Formats: sequence, structure tokens, C-alpha cells
Amino acid sequence: MKFSIFKLLLFNFLLLIILSALSFKMFQGYKLITPQNLKIVTLLCFLWLLFSFLFRKYKVRSGGRFGRVFNRIVFSNILAFTVFYILLFSLRIVRPSWKVLVTVFFLATFAEVVYAYFYFWLKFAITEPETEIRTKRKAEFPQQSKQVQLTNLLTKKQIEYREFTLLHEIGKEAYQFIFYYAALDTANTLILNTSSDFNIHTQLAPKFDCIINIRKTNDIRRINKFFEAANEKLPDGGLYIGLVETKDERKKRLLKKYPPVINYIFYSIDFIFKRIAPKFIITKKFYFLITRGFNRILSKAETFGRLYSCGFEVLDEKEVNNYLYFVAIKTKKPFYPSNPSYGPFIALERVGKGGKTIKVYKLRTMHPYAEYLQDYIYKKHGLQNGGKFKDDFRISTLGKIFRKFWIDELPMLLNLFKGDLKLVGVRPISKQYFSLYSDELKKRRIKYKPGLIPPFYVDMPETFEEIMESELKYLTLYEKHPLLTDIRYLFISLFNIIIKRKRSK
Repeated sequence: MKFSIFKLLLFNFLLLIILSALSFKMFQGYKLITPQNLKIVTLLCFLWLLFSFLFRKYKVRSGGRFGRVFNRIVFSNILAFTVFYILLFSLRIVRPSWKVLVTVFFLATFAEVVYAYFYFWLKFAITEPETEIRTKRKAEFPQQSKQVQLTNLLTKKQIEYREFTLLHEIGKEAYQFIFYYAALDTANTLILNTSSDFNIHTQLAPKFDCIINIRKTNDIRRINKFFEAANEKLPDGGLYIGLVETKDERKKRLLKKYPPVINYIFYSIDFIFKRIAPKFIITKKFYFLITRGFNRILSKAETFGRLYSCGFEVLDEKEVNNYLYFVAIKTKKPFYPSNPSYGPFIALERVGKGGKTIKVYKLRTMHPYAEYLQDYIYKKHGLQNGGKFKDDFRISTLGKIFRKFWIDELPMLLNLFKGDLKLVGVRPISKQYFSLYSDELKKRRIKYKPGLIPPFYVDMPETFEEIMESELKYLTLYEKHPLLTDIRYLFISLFNIIIKRKRSK
């Protein structure tokens, strides 16, 4: 049931005309169509519609509630009538009976409140699709459904209140997404609207089957601590459901909110202060002192990466009303990184000689915590030509530029000087990527140091199988003639990169 602003303003206008005509007829005994009355009603309609537009009386958003709309209606109407009465004095217009004005005000306000109430009732009423979703969910999650039927069932009144409140907070589409995974008719499902892990730790129940937090993740100051608290309160296989405003959706919202030119200025300031400042040691403390971590900018990759580092795996996701809702399942205990990195310089764990883990230095091209999502990206998107992950949303905009011109690999020269890498050799790869290789290639790979310039730029393979063949070919030649093979591969690689402008995708 969607109505345009034009229809809402037309409703306001006709309502005022009808009520004014009835009031003049009732209290002053004459019709509306007189020059004096037309001036009065025209001024009233203008101010009423102006304040209706400014206060967006019937603007229903995700997270909106009827109480907020009620307040906007009453507040805007009071202001409209106050300004209207002041102008009657200032313009020396003959004022009608106070009974006329009071009647129009109260009847118009009452009509708008009733209209808004039924609008909300129709918009958020629970309908048959919820019953179908419940049946489907019970079929797909029989163990959870069985437990719900036996323990901690809520009363019908409690269930209705919980569902109706949730509908008003997040809207119907998001509600149905959550309803598919979460059993709302049991106390084993915890529903929160909080940014503090304190509200999870202090729950009396030792465990919950599902925790739903309808506060956006952007407002949580200690995100990892919050996810760790949720992990502690869930059994293996338990669900955590939340939402986040991603940086891309935030950009769209800000650019749409402000006029052209001003919107890009505001967006740039917002990005520098809330995205870049938290990543540097000098500005990080100042940023959290000012904002306390509220409404920070988060990418999808960082949010999901934090979930994975805290022992979750993402089951499902959905964009609703500019928010990304996600469902995560607990699979293990959290991993506690001793020194998490947010800054521009990173040290990545890679498989080195002898199978040992080495730290490879690079400039950051991915969002923070993106390293935890390798398995997720591989399972969801697979590999593209060139052997890299397809549709890799972990790479930032600046990171794409760095990768195009190899700027991100300049710090790897430190690894070359330290002796972790040699100039030419197989690419240093992560354990997850290493696990995709054949057993034969794994054994031969770890006999030698990885290289700064890989054999990729000699053969330019397109598929993952071709990449393995290229590396196997290099290693076979290297075992026979180490120095000559590296010199040959070095010159061919430089020729392809500089002259032929070859690039890895």
C-alpha cells in the first residue's frame, strides 16, 4: 500500500477544505465561498501543506514506528496553526471564530492520525506468507523445530507482541527474511536492539538457539567483543542475525541526501573522518573519543571477516531498505588475533620454504579482516581466468589501482632482503589457496623459496589448472638449471610486463 507525496498532500488539502466548510457552516452559519474566508483557508492550506512536506508526516522507513509518525503529525500541525495565527495578526486579516479554528485543528489531526494508523496496520499486518515461511523453516530445521515445541514456548500474546514490534522496527521484507531462520515463538531466541556486549553477557540463560540484533553493526564500538559475546551464548550450530549499512549503501544515501556538489564535499569529509581516521594510530584514539565508535563506515568484507574471525560462517544475506541483513552460524570458538591490522601496511601469512609460514609485507588492497573470507569467496564465487577469486568484493577501490601498477607489492622487497623470497619463483600463497593444489605440486613447491616475480608472467595461464602446469614446468626446469632458469624467466617476465603490458587479472 504505497502512496506518493502528491496523493498525501492532496488528501491533506481536500481534508482541510471539507472541514473548514463544515466548521464555517456550523459555527458562523454561512458558506465557505466568500472573499474573506477564501483568504483564511488559502493561508491555512498553504501553511498546513508546507509543514506536512517539511516534517514528512507519513514517511515510513525501515525502523520507523507509528509513535514517531504520530509525533510528526501532531508537532507539524501545532506549528502550522501557531504560524497561521501569528500571520492573521500580522497581516490584519479578520480572524474567524476560535471555535472554527479549534474544530478544524482537532478534526484534521484526528483524521490524519487515524489514516496513519490504518496505513501502518495494513503495511505491517502479519499475513499468510508468514505461516508458509514457518512451515518451510520447520521442514528445513527439524531439530530446531522439535526443540522449540518442547521447551521455552511463549504465550500467544507474547508471540504476537514480539512479531508485531519486530515488524514495526525493521519492516516487512526484513522481518520475513529473519522469520525464515529464527523461531520467534520461543524464549530460546533472544531479540536485542543494542550496541553493547554487556546486554548479551548479562542474560540469565546460559545459551540461546538464536540471537537477533536489530541495531546496525556500524553503531557497535567493540564489534569483535560483541560477536565474541554472541558466540559464547550460542551452541555449535546456533544462529546470529544482524544488519549493517555497507560503505556503498552509505555513499548512495549521503549523495542522495544533499544537493549536487555539496553532497560530494560532505561525503568526502565523512569518508576521511569515519573511514580513514580509525585506521591510523595517531588519529584512531581521537576518532573514538569524538564518536565513541557510533555510525562508523563498514564494508561488507570487514563485517563478514569479523564474523568469521569470531567463529561464525555466513549462511545468507539480503539487501533490504539500504541495509545488508545477514545470518551467521556458529561453527567454532573465536580466533583472537594478537595484533589485528587496520592500517595501510599489512603482513600476510604465506606458505614458505619447508611449508613454514612466512610474513609477506604488502600495501593493503583489501578491506580489513578480508583474509578470513578466502574460503567463503571460493565457495561462493569460485575462481576466474588467471586463477584469482571471481567477484572478489574484498578488494577496495584504491586497492584495484595499487594492483594494476604493482604498487602494493613494493614492500615485498623487504622479504627479498630478509631472505624469505627470491627474485624469481612461484608466487607466495595463503594456506587456503595452497590447499587447492595437487599433492605433487605441494611437495615440490615447498622445496624452494617463493619468488617476487612468478612464472605466471612467462606463460600467462588463464585457468587454475594452467597455473599449476605453469608452476610445475618452472620447478622442473629450476631443478635442472636453477640460475639459468631464473635468468630466462626474469627477462621474459620483464619483457611481457613492460613491452607487452601483460597483467594478472
